[in-house]
Amino acid sequence: MQGLRQELRLRQELTLQPQQILRSELIQMPLLELELRVNAELEQNPFLEEVDPSEDGADSTAEETEHDKETDLSETDDEELEPAALKEETAEVDWENILNDSEYWEYRPKTRVQVEGTAELPQPHVPTLDEHLYEQLRLDNFTDTEMRIGEEIIGNINRDGYLPVSLEEIAAATGEPLETVQRVHSRITEYDPLGIAARDLRECLLVQLHHRQPPAPVTERMLREFWNDFINKRFELLAEKLDVGIDTIKESFSVVAKLNPKPGEGYFDEKQNYVVPDLIVAKVGEEFVVLLNDGDIPNFRINNAYREMYMGRRKSDKTVRDFLARKLESARWFINAIHQRRTTMIRTMYSIVRHQTEFFEKGPAHLKPMILADIAEDIEMDISTISRVTSGKYVQTDWGVFELKYFFSEKMETDGGVEVSNRVIKTRLKEIINAEDKKRPYSDQALTDLLNKEGFQIRRRTVAKYREQMRIPIKRLRRQI
Repeated sequence: MQGLRQELRLRQELTLQPQQILRSELIQMPLLELELRVNAELEQNPFLEEVDPSEDGADSTAEETEHDKETDLSETDDEELEPAALKEETAEVDWENILNDSEYWEYRPKTRVQVEGTAELPQPHVPTLDEHLYEQLRLDNFTDTEMRIGEEIIGNINRDGYLPVSLEEIAAATGEPLETVQRVHSRITEYDPLGIAARDLRECLLVQLHHRQPPAPVTERMLREFWNDFINKRFELLAEKLDVGIDTIKESFSVVAKLNPKPGEGYFDEKQNYVVPDLIVAKVGEEFVVLLNDGDIPNFRINNAYREMYMGRRKSDKTVRDFLARKLESARWFINAIHQRRTTMIRTMYSIVRHQTEFFEKGPAHLKPMILADIAEDIEMDISTISRVTSGKYVQTDWGVFELKYFFSEKMETDGGVEVSNRVIKTRLKEIINAEDKKRPYSDQALTDLLNKEGFQIRRRTVAKYREQMRIPIKRLRRQI
């Protein structure tokens, strides 16, 4: 007799409402991405219209205070502010009262940040890497086929100036013989900057050495024939293999140090290199004030014409009424989500300032250990929300511009029982390495001993981990002759 098996499965499902998803998306967006999203919404939703900033009241106060954050829309007000489902007209909320209250249907950025003395200065054109290379390609003596191959190569160059795809893939993409692709590629690597479109570091350096004046035959041979010995700094072995003195090897390393390992740097579009802070922390009197840098986001609101059309919707047919209801609900969700983003970012930043007051007063050396849960508990929000708020966002302080994630770190204790951030230890570790004798660099154990003497209770494997995280090579590779 076969027994019957009964299996009870409990499954918890979380179904997010569209407005919740929208709020999560907008909270995670950095400033520049949010500007694009707002402009897209203004184009797609006829219920939203941009407001002329010169209109009365458009320029609000430039400061967000604790009072502002408490009286603004907050995350705990979601259920109260969200409209009821528009399935039946009898189930609708009182739209007439809501639409007559600008707090519910209008958004005006409060902070417009401008650097004094630079507004009228013309901005020079900074050519992108692609523009710089395409110009040289057009001036080269290439056939139409070779030009097409060159465009394919240039279009695949990454930010460091390297070609991350193989020449075989370029040949397949263009439908041209590999020999032709190789010839065009070889020519492009000699464009300015030298070594551009190289497939690896060795090829990049060899191209630059080939055009160096005066020539460096020993250095070129060292890279071409004994690459592994070179990257591992086996000085004595290289001197033996190349049949030269140690001084010649030292000179060869000096030559390589003057070459450009990343020929693509310096040619990016200025917008890609410029970090726009989402928040600003400034000290006013004895208190720190948090400003949200959203001045470039357009002022926008629900369009008056469509608003009046909705008021008279009962005279319209059902298709029009449904369309207006959907667009109105979408517009209100978006405006509410923008307000929620502002409130959440301001509250989060104020909490960070409270936890890291010494940093804002005295500088990075006074950063305290802090985790996401500390902020979440302080302002009574989910850790996931704090994670989204701090991801990819930057704040301008008296000590520079920092990513919000910078303020979060694990803790360690000194001999005196004082808790310090591991970022402080990393900073000190880097200072010790920068000041070491490059002919006799410290081992990881020696670095550990030095940090322990300064009161930092840390193990050798932790020092090795921090060194690797900061991309600092091991002792042997830091050695110079």
